[in-house]
Amino acid sequence: MATKKDGQKIRISVKAFDHRLLDDAVQKIVDIANDSGAQVVGPIPLPTKIEKITVNRSTFVNKDAREQFEIRRHKRLVEIQEPTAKTLEMLQGISIPSGVGVEIKA
Repeated sequence: MATKKDGQKIRISVKAFDHRLLDDAVQKIVDIANDSGAQVVGPIPLPTKIEKITVNRSTFVNKDAREQFEIRRHKRLVEIQEPTAKTLEMLQGISIPSGVGVEIKA
């Protein structure tokens, strides 16, 4: 049996406010990794962080009149095992839409 060496994987964390943009970006990453011959684990959906903000509707008089807003931060994790040089080269040239954050950890 072949033994796996430690350090032969790349973890890619993708974050966005819009889940559709996030899923499109993750699909591009998975397609590129599969085309280069690497093994892909994921995308793994991580918990969505919901930040709620409550503000008063009026400035002074009506304390009971309030509005609530929320921001949802969606996250996905993609792990590429046994990446090749071609995989890294193709991942550097990928075009990700604005509003999507990508972190690559080797």
